[in-house]
Amino acid sequence: MRLLSYSTPAGSSFGILSADGTGIVDLSERLGVADLGSLIASEGLGAAAAFTDEAADHQLADVTYERLLPNPAKIFCIGVNYGGRAAEYTDTSDAAYPSVFLRLPESFTGHDRDLIRPPESDQLDYEGEIVVVIGKAGRRIPMASARDHIVGLTLGNEGTIRDWVRHAKFNVTQGKNWESTGAIGPWLVPIDEIGDLEQLQLRTHVNGELRQDDTPATMKYPIEYQIHYLSTFVTLQPGDLIFSGTPTGAGARFDPPIWLRPGDVVEVSVPELGVLRNTVADEFPDGSSPTAPEPF
Repeated sequence: MRLLSYSTPAGSSFGILSADGTGIVDLSERLGVADLGSLIASEGLGAAAAFTDEAADHQLADVTYERLLPNPAKIFCIGVNYGGRAAEYTDTSDAAYPSVFLRLPESFTGHDRDLIRPPESDQLDYEGEIVVVIGKAGRRIPMASARDHIVGLTLGNEGTIRDWVRHAKFNVTQGKNWESTGAIGPWLVPIDEIGDLEQLQLRTHVNGELRQDDTPATMKYPIEYQIHYLSTFVTLQPGDLIFSGTPTGAGARFDPPIWLRPGDVVEVSVPELGVLRNTVADEFPDGSSPTAPEPF
């Protein structure tokens, strides 16, 4: 079962991939639910499976993919987690707890949509990730039961404006929240259709070139621990997202760095989860630019 959010000229909706994989069975009217986030919040994902074999209402080629969840309340991101990532930084200290930061929904777009490079910086970078979607609320969740709180997985490109993450000490918020610099999708795969999380093969290609290739088996902080740790200080709610970390190989780590340019195609893939594909475009294609903020 593959669930996705989309829009047509008639408006936004969500649905399930048809049995032949070419169309969408709309679920909003069938289930009386506004969007996929609301379905997850009601813990009603199981009801969607009954419509898998129905005739498609739309062909995939005729819709626009939207951000998988329209307005997730919390989007957590785990930094410097995969094997070898710590060595990419000058500070190679071995922290006892994960690096965590937050992103806003508007900083992500959907599958097959443009990643937007702002005029204030040419340092747009990619970060392919496995994204955890919480399906059951919990606080202080033990690692042993963490998987029970996952409704499914999807893919993410945690796109980053690199120079803006260095505007100040001890924060990366500015560089991580430019509108439509990242993406989520193409669809949600229920957790009961996924085997061992550590065996998922995550790859990122840029213009067909393999840049990132790893599995969660090399994570310092496994997905189950991430849920355990985050739920210690906040109650995780259905629809919350966890970007679980990115492997080595981002553009910033090349010498010289290789930043994304208009026309570049970024593909993040896991065989069990599909392919998240985005093309890069400038925010102002005519080259115009607003006035950038002056340093204080």
